[in-house]
Amino acid sequence: MALVVYLKTVTELRGKGDRIAKVTFRGLSFFSRVVENCEDEAQFEQAFRWPIGSKVDGNEMLEIQVFNYSKVFTNRLIGTFRMVLQKVVEEGHLEVSDTLIDDNNTAIRTSISIEIKYQTMDGSVKVWSDGEFLDIPDDCDGTFQFETDSLLSGRSQSSGTSPGRSIHGIPTFRKTGKGVFSAMKLGKTRVSKDDHKKGDDSAILDAEDLDRKVMRLGGGVDHDTISLASVTAVTTNVSNKRSKPDIKMEPSSGRPVDYQISVTVIEARQLVGLNMDPVVCVEIGEEKKYTSMKESTNCPYYNEYFVFDFHVPPNVMFDKILKISVIHSKNLLRSGTLVGTFKLDVGTVYSQPEHQFHHKWAMLSDHDDITAGCKGYVKCDIAVVGKGDNIKIPHKANETDEDDIEGNLLLPEGVPSERQWARFYVKIYRAEGLPKMNTSIMANVKKAFIGENRDLVDPYVLVQFAGQKGKTSVQKSSYEPIWNEQIIFTEMFPPLCRRLKVQIRDSDKVNDVAIGTHFIDLRKIANDGDKGFLPTMGPAWVNMYGSIRNYTLMDEHQDLNEGLGEGVSFRARLLISIAVEILDTSSAEIMSSTEVQIEPVSNVSESATGKMEEFFLFGSFLEATMIDRKIGDKPINFEVTIGNYGNQIDGVSKPASAKKKKEDGGESEEEESELIHNSSDEEAEDDGDLTSVPSTPPMKPVITDRNYFHLPYFEKKPCIYIKSWWQDQRRRLYNSNIMDKIADKLEEGLNDVQEIIKTEKAYPERRLRGVLEELSTSCSRFVTLANKDQNLSGRTKLDKERLKSCMREMESMAQQAKTIRSQVKRNTVRDKLKLVFNFLHRLRFQADEPQHSIPDVFIWMISNNKRIAYARIPSKDILYSIVGEEMGKDCGKVKAVFLRLPGKKGFGPAGWTVQAKLEMYLWLGLNKQRKDFLSGLPSGFEENKATKGTGIQAVPPISLVYNMKQVFQLRAHMYQARSLFAADNSGLSDPFARVFFSTHSQVTEVLNETLCPTWDQLLVFDNVELYGEAGELRDDPPIIVIELYDQDTVGKAEFIGRTFAKPLTKMVDEHYGPPQFPPQLEYYQIYRGNCTAGDLLAAFELLQIGPAGRAALPPIDGPTDSDRGPILPVPLGIRPVLSRYRIEVLFWGLRDLKRINLAQVDRPRVDIECAGKGVQSALIQNYKKNPNFSTLVKWFEVDLPENELLHPPLNIRVVDCRAFGRFTLVGSYAVTSLRKFIYSPPDKTANNWAHTARLANGYMALTNGTSHSCPHSRPISHPSGDIVVNMDPEPNIKKMDTVVKIDATTDAVVKVDLNEDEMEKDKEKKKKKKKKKGEEVDEEEPDESMLDWWSKYFASVETMMENLRAQEAALAEAEEREDLEIAAESAEIKADDFPVKGTKLKEKSKDKKSSKDKKKNHDGTEKRPPKPKVDELVVYNKELEIEFGNFEDWLHTFNLYRGKAGDDDDHDVVDDDRIVGRFKGSLCMYKLPLSEEITREAGFDPNMGMFQSIPHNDPINVLIRIYIIRATDLHPADINGKADPYIVIRLGKSEIRDKENYISKQLNPVFGKSFDIEATFPMESMLTVAVYDWDLVGTDDLIGETKIDLENRYYSKHRATCGIASNYSVHGYNVWRDPQKPTQILAKLCKAGKLDGPLYGPGGRVKVGNRIFLGPTEIEDESGLKKQTEEHLALTVLRHWEEIPRVGCKLIPEHVETRPLLNPDKPGIEQGRIEMWVDMFPMDVPAPGSAIDISPRKPKRCELRVIIWNTDEVILEDDDYFTGEKSSDIFVRGWLKGQQEDKQDTDVHYHSLTGEGNFNWRFVFPFDYLMAEEKIVISKKESMFSWDETEYKIPARLTLQVWDADHFSADDFLGAIELDLNKFPRGAKTAKQCSLDMVLKEHELPTISIFKQKRVKGWWPFVARDENDEFELTGKVEAELHLLTAEEAEKNPVGLGRNEPEPLEKPNRPDTSLMWFMNPLKSIRYFIWHNYRWLILKALALLLLLLLVGLFLYSIPGYLVKKLLGA
Repeated sequence: MALVVYLKTVTELRGKGDRIAKVTFRGLSFFSRVVENCEDEAQFEQAFRWPIGSKVDGNEMLEIQVFNYSKVFTNRLIGTFRMVLQKVVEEGHLEVSDTLIDDNNTAIRTSISIEIKYQTMDGSVKVWSDGEFLDIPDDCDGTFQFETDSLLSGRSQSSGTSPGRSIHGIPTFRKTGKGVFSAMKLGKTRVSKDDHKKGDDSAILDAEDLDRKVMRLGGGVDHDTISLASVTAVTTNVSNKRSKPDIKMEPSSGRPVDYQISVTVIEARQLVGLNMDPVVCVEIGEEKKYTSMKESTNCPYYNEYFVFDFHVPPNVMFDKILKISVIHSKNLLRSGTLVGTFKLDVGTVYSQPEHQFHHKWAMLSDHDDITAGCKGYVKCDIAVVGKGDNIKIPHKANETDEDDIEGNLLLPEGVPSERQWARFYVKIYRAEGLPKMNTSIMANVKKAFIGENRDLVDPYVLVQFAGQKGKTSVQKSSYEPIWNEQIIFTEMFPPLCRRLKVQIRDSDKVNDVAIGTHFIDLRKIANDGDKGFLPTMGPAWVNMYGSIRNYTLMDEHQDLNEGLGEGVSFRARLLISIAVEILDTSSAEIMSSTEVQIEPVSNVSESATGKMEEFFLFGSFLEATMIDRKIGDKPINFEVTIGNYGNQIDGVSKPASAKKKKEDGGESEEEESELIHNSSDEEAEDDGDLTSVPSTPPMKPVITDRNYFHLPYFEKKPCIYIKSWWQDQRRRLYNSNIMDKIADKLEEGLNDVQEIIKTEKAYPERRLRGVLEELSTSCSRFVTLANKDQNLSGRTKLDKERLKSCMREMESMAQQAKTIRSQVKRNTVRDKLKLVFNFLHRLRFQADEPQHSIPDVFIWMISNNKRIAYARIPSKDILYSIVGEEMGKDCGKVKAVFLRLPGKKGFGPAGWTVQAKLEMYLWLGLNKQRKDFLSGLPSGFEENKATKGTGIQAVPPISLVYNMKQVFQLRAHMYQARSLFAADNSGLSDPFARVFFSTHSQVTEVLNETLCPTWDQLLVFDNVELYGEAGELRDDPPIIVIELYDQDTVGKAEFIGRTFAKPLTKMVDEHYGPPQFPPQLEYYQIYRGNCTAGDLLAAFELLQIGPAGRAALPPIDGPTDSDRGPILPVPLGIRPVLSRYRIEVLFWGLRDLKRINLAQVDRPRVDIECAGKGVQSALIQNYKKNPNFSTLVKWFEVDLPENELLHPPLNIRVVDCRAFGRFTLVGSYAVTSLRKFIYSPPDKTANNWAHTARLANGYMALTNGTSHSCPHSRPISHPSGDIVVNMDPEPNIKKMDTVVKIDATTDAVVKVDLNEDEMEKDKEKKKKKKKKKGEEVDEEEPDESMLDWWSKYFASVETMMENLRAQEAALAEAEEREDLEIAAESAEIKADDFPVKGTKLKEKSKDKKSSKDKKKNHDGTEKRPPKPKVDELVVYNKELEIEFGNFEDWLHTFNLYRGKAGDDDDHDVVDDDRIVGRFKGSLCMYKLPLSEEITREAGFDPNMGMFQSIPHNDPINVLIRIYIIRATDLHPADINGKADPYIVIRLGKSEIRDKENYISKQLNPVFGKSFDIEATFPMESMLTVAVYDWDLVGTDDLIGETKIDLENRYYSKHRATCGIASNYSVHGYNVWRDPQKPTQILAKLCKAGKLDGPLYGPGGRVKVGNRIFLGPTEIEDESGLKKQTEEHLALTVLRHWEEIPRVGCKLIPEHVETRPLLNPDKPGIEQGRIEMWVDMFPMDVPAPGSAIDISPRKPKRCELRVIIWNTDEVILEDDDYFTGEKSSDIFVRGWLKGQQEDKQDTDVHYHSLTGEGNFNWRFVFPFDYLMAEEKIVISKKESMFSWDETEYKIPARLTLQVWDADHFSADDFLGAIELDLNKFPRGAKTAKQCSLDMVLKEHELPTISIFKQKRVKGWWPFVARDENDEFELTGKVEAELHLLTAEEAEKNPVGLGRNEPEPLEKPNRPDTSLMWFMNPLKSIRYFIWHNYRWLILKALALLLLLLLVGLFLYSIPGYLVKKLLGA
């Protein structure tokens, strides 16, 4: 649907002027062209077209505004015309004339006449072009449309636009394209005829041109808001009828690649189990590796390193499961018991940043019992390295972070740390369309034996997920099996395995074979956002593709069925669904094992997957060329299939659901497919007798040239058509088409932007803004389109959820694009470009639809019944829709299709040759929408239908006969190619090009031995016949294919690469002249397989031959070169305009030449050649003795194109001159771009400032006095032109800025970083202030004598880390700011808030700045404790040469290559093995004649040309001093996962092996050594520093090495011989190392740079050139006397040398560089890093002093004395035997971390009833301590077998624990506290004040260091974790810590415990504190008597009473008797 408005005229205008109109509909506005100088009538005569997705509503408005156009001011509105479109909707076509109304809605006299057309859904729809996705009418091609309100700058209301609404407009330039370097330049879109007078504008507009146009449009313009919309014309120029061919030929998937997976198992923690002997097993795929066994520990430490190597295709690699499991007590006899496992797939690791997990904890779980929870953690590093990947080791975080297990789990970003168990249900319903798996012979045999004809396949489905497999049952003998089963996997969710593999297999007695495989990516069927959804899919059909369907016993393409590589044919489709359920592991009825289960499920209804619809596929073959000659000349035909429809072997008929099966099953398959299908009664008359015609008639091929055939179709083009039935799921494809188109558009725009940046054209930011604008509009458009029909049958849950998430994603993308658009500025283009590429990935990911519907279309070329080559076309690309955006990108268009070989045959060089090129037209859509299927074909044909049939009008044609034929002449101007692939062993090629157009081909001549051929040849193709209408051919000529080959003397030419081009067409009636003709040369990217392989510079024009014949064509000049024979050169108007250049070459020397054919190179020479001219170097007489050239500078003159981009490459070749005049090529190098060597004379007129600004690479901010006004306190009286650099801070200037003031007439200010000591002074001042306030400052100034080189080093490292952190923080802050801006924008700020004029903005930012700075000073500087003043050096965390441009400031190094280039997918991998040496020299080119000023300068040496003041290259002796500080993260070299590293240094023939000083078992050794070597440049200039691993037996292994080119450093202007220190001192740790003092260095530099100076003046100032520097003038010597000196002044100048005009450059500071260590056996993988620096001193000057001592600090012997006084509130554990009271027998245990064997215990305080314990017990811990690193150093043997001791550095931590002593069982642990002796909370004064907070809120409390305080006493809490894993207070301890040095400890020794000397008094314990069985009487007294005495007394009394009574009773009978008897 579209609305077209034709704006004719506007009449009765007042006055005279330029007019412009703006037409708006649905918020999308177009500007008309500007009608200039019209009086009362403006004739616009211009059409505007809006493609629309939904019907136009009768109430919608069309608005036209007419303006007086002004170049300078805002356009003034004349009047507006508004119209409701009701009438248009009803009638579809309307002509209107009406008057305009002004701002006050009153009519004015001016009237307008327009015509409106509305094309509705009824089929009058035009096919939309790519360009019209959101586009402008074709008719207004040549003009600009702008609609960004910011452009119409004034923002006044009168312009009729609301201020908030600048988003919808898309300013668009459609121009004819002349973009250079586009990857696909397919010709040009033409400007409509009347625009020729506009002149030739290049597509990426020139800056001034753009400005001019903009000024015309919008008055004063703020450049930062201009955007360029899609210059579709530039890169693609594809119009309606053709779509873009794909240039990359090789199938990317399925090709094996090398991978290395390295796993380091560091340690395990919290393993569940008692007394275990754990082993860790690492398993990848089938390979297993085990660590050693650690005995009886739950937290074993391994640090073992494993490497796995694979050579497999990427997707196979990434699907492999990596499993880490811990096994308990495994030995030779038993396999051990599994503790727990962790698995993830390799792809997850590869998708991590840097392809690795570093120091992360893998959580183990038990797969047999999912209710069990976590089984422990394993800490490991996992890295996956593909070829060319660089693994960078992340910087070590401090150790405490890594011990935080929960925070460092081995999980990708965004995965929650608590993963739950989940069930994955994969339901398999049924399959259809399976191929016949047995041959027909077998079938006949079986039939004979069994007597029945059954389906011969027994399918089952295999599902693999996370290393587990599940199978369905086998359905015997069925081509349409029905399973209805579900396979259940139990796995953690979210799973770390990304793909699920579903495979249909054929069960067979011998071996099962795969029928087809499909992978389901879980990321595509789920969404982890906060509005996301669990993985879900289907029920949906998935299509499987694989090998061709004709069954053979040995299928060569069986791999394809396994899912490796791209399938070449449809195999089957399978109906499946997937669901996930999160398990609640606490519930009882849950299955605890993770075994795979199979269960039956109920069937799914027919309609669940969508309604069956009849689809119609039509195709027409317009051309078949470039058919490989190897195929043979048997007749060839093409077969097209979609699913199984159209397949000749087993075609299918209409599905069962649509027609009842025929009763008689006897009919063969073939007949059945030929049956007539009547789809339904009402369509019967339509389709008459429509049978499908799936293949073209066979035809004999005709020879094109020696490599290719073509088929003689001429005017008769064969057609195919197929009817097929599929579920109607077009909506899925439509959505993904819309997104794909947005993505294509975006990609194209981004390529444009990169192009503009690459070719350094103006305004890339405008183009990027245009791209973003387009993106945001298209994303919003998607939301409206996709929302339409949501009620289709067969919509699955995934469809609904995906739609929601796509809409959300697109909405957010639209929003973000708008925001980023507003932030794109000149300087942020590159960063924003990266962000936008991220959008592209997101779009592509979203567009990939996981649920299939219609299978892909395959086109097969069949010769003599053999299938030769194929093309696979996704069905969505050719799917038809009535809405343009939803239509497939190739639907109804002619596409160039390249056929390729199937399967593995297509890999490598075989896959690069084209098997055939087809020009094809395809259309796929519902049968009901069929009437349009021919509309996109080139017009001018008649349909030729199969005669039979009644409903003639509907039968598709079987061929098209073109009765319109045009004759053309094609001229191919082949100028040159560059950077071609090296195809010969010499490292060069003998290239020629072959050009194909239609059925013609021609070749250029062969140029020998070059990678940059300049053919300069015109190829003329006469009488090329093309069929179709002239106008269409003009816009849409077929593409030209250019192939490049390397000619070999024997055998066939070798393919080098291929590119496509589109010719510029001229019809008979057009004029041959500017702007279009003659065409310009353009660069076309050459591809070889999937890699780029150079550029071709050429132009192509297609000229129509009219009735007058060839005579009427523009003439061709004959061959000008008599010696080139009949070869036509490229004509003058096309070949570039040449000018005379002189190229000067500096020949310095050759280095590292390798042997050639086993002979050494002895007498080399260098030949330089450019554009046919060249120069040879002097011959090196004896390469071994002196590899430098005797003559330094030579030059030659050559004619080169004016346009720098067209400069030919310059070739450097090295030949070896052998005896008898023989020459051997050693190696060659092509300098592809000469731009960096072009000399531009310095501009004398410009003030020096310009230079300074240029040179001060970002060190200075040049502002125009606006932001810093500097009132100077003292008057300045300097001669004008002098600039003062002041090094004294002045009170009125903000801190940190020093000021450089130019003479009073200007007010430019330069900011210079303050030199260090100033900052220190500031700090000291602050410190004093602080002290006054009465706060205590712990930091005391370090004593000079204490400081050593390491103090300096550590301070500098800290500074570096701070800078890194600051950078990160700044980035984060910037992001935050952007977020704020986004928020602000979405809240739509009023226009006035954004100042338009620059001044206002600046002021605002100024205020902000100052307020910010104030804040900073308040909180930033005050809080951080001031750093002690230490002179620092610069620590570079990379190589020094990277920081300083490889030291190629004047001497460049060119690598020489030889041998064939490797065929890698990634050409980024430098072929190191092809490098045969290096040439050192330089180039300088300039246009002649050169201005005389330069040559007239004093001291100009004409022999040296532009290379004045270059040192001599005679041999020179140099002392090299190498300082090695330390190595970090070395690669383990021994079995124990450690290494014994030592240093080896090589330079030329000398070697230093420091073997006896190896460092035992260290991966982070500190060497701290310096080495001296004497060397002679140039013979010995490559320094190698290697780290080897010492071995007791056998040879030592290389760990890694780094190479440094000393020569470039030595000669560099950056003065890399000896770094300039930050301060000059004559003694102490910071002593000046250079034999030359600063004053001498400065004098030398001034002399070399021809500067006057240095002039030292009074008052501490020095003048150099016209700069004055200020600085201190006194120095202290060792005795503390002050002397006058100029060294500080000179040093100040040296440190700011880059600011000196003309000669300044940054001098290298005193530094340490960090270099990666590499091992040649493991290319590209870093083996560790080494920190070092190199000093060089020439031997002819005074010798330097002795080397600085950087030997590692020795640890200091210390003694820590800990007195445990008392404990309190210790929890009571025991119950008393007698009394049942709670009590504890308390004792305290203590040790220093790392010295557990030296743990000490107090005596026991028995029977504490209150938790109070009294000890008075002393622990004494001696230890070695490294002050600087704050670490304890321990040396001990690792095991009894160790050869020597290993040194460990561990943090100083004291552990105190409280225990309850038990006699007969293990003691009970009650609580502990660990104190970091460097910072621990101050103890509480009393036990009451001591609380749990001292542990929980440790970081908030003030901390102290025992090393500063020396003595501290207080109360600290003991804590333990309760059952809920939370801290609880279990006691308090009163302790005293006292730290002494070894000497102090010797002077006053103390005893352990309470022993002599200095014994502690016995504790005053209560009497109850005793042990009952040692003192039974005491215990009776205390425990029993004490508690029970009344009870005892009562009992005694009672006992006595009882006794008395007893006695009484006992004796009473006797007494009675006595009494009675009276005895």
